[in-house]
Amino acid sequence: MAGMILDGVLMLLLVAALGYGVRLEKKLSALRAGQQAFATAVTELNTAAGRAESALASLRASGHETDLLHDRIVKAREVRAQLESLIARAPEAPGAPVREAPKPTLVPAPTTPAAATADDERALRMAALAERIQGMAPPNRAPAPVAAILGALTAGRSANQTAKQSLNQPRRSLDEDLFAA
Repeated sequence: MAGMILDGVLMLLLVAALGYGVRLEKKLSALRAGQQAFATAVTELNTAAGRAESALASLRASGHETDLLHDRIVKAREVRAQLESLIARAPEAPGAPVREAPKPTLVPAPTTPAAATADDERALRMAALAERIQGMAPPNRAPAPVAAILGALTAGRSANQTAKQSLNQPRRSLDEDLFAA
């Protein structure tokens, strides 16, 4: 009889061990699933860090291009002011009406959608300036320098448009990279 009681106790302990083993297996399965999700999250984080790194490199390059463009704009404004002062000091042609010297003014770069009209207005002013320069040239001089100045002034508008487009393209790709995640 003692053998049967011991066998019964042993069977109960085996059933309890089996139940505990099943519970432990469920917990281990949940732990493995959590570990797999964590590994996936780390991989995604690594990918996002790589994209952010490339976006920062692109942003640095755009900043460098912006600095170069700003320097060119500052130099162009200085040259414009010098040209206006030279025009103001130029001797009047005989029989020409007396005029006052224009005051140099700096026009800030337009930041509104009306930039096209401001560019057109600027182009018209530059064309008028070129005509005034051609009208002041003595007849014995060749107009080649005036033509070169006129060409440089009219080429500035297309160069500005090209620079704007080259700066907008990295900005667009940066926005796409940042908001893709």
